[in-house]
Amino acid sequence: MADENGPDGTGETGRGKQRQADIRDDDLERRRRDLEASLATRRPNRLQGKDDAKAGSAAGYGQALKLSSEFIAGIVVGAGLGWIIDRVAGTSPWGLIVFLLLGFGAGVLNVLRSAGLMAEFGQGDKTRDPKE
Repeated sequence: MADENGPDGTGETGRGKQRQADIRDDDLERRRRDLEASLATRRPNRLQGKDDAKAGSAAGYGQALKLSSEFIAGIVVGAGLGWIIDRVAGTSPWGLIVFLLLGFGAGVLNVLRSAGLMAEFGQGDKTRDPKE
């Protein structure tokens, strides 16, 4: 059974004889203050208030709605064109299948362009900054 001196009865914990606990505590306190100061300079307006958090989440919801609607629109337009071609040409269900897949590809391409991960048509390698 361990007594109040420590697990092995010697009163020592950890490696070696490190009896300078107050020096370590002062050093740790100084390092903690330095860390808090550097963090405060890097993110000064982080916890301003709840209004900023609500505005950020509303912007995120708007961006998500925009991207999802562009994806769904590509699929719906592709399926609609395929269905119309099947009705006119009598090639059911091949037109629907082919244009549904093309609509899926167009939807993915639209989402990538809107998110700024791919260049707009005709702009070469110039990609937009996604933070804009």
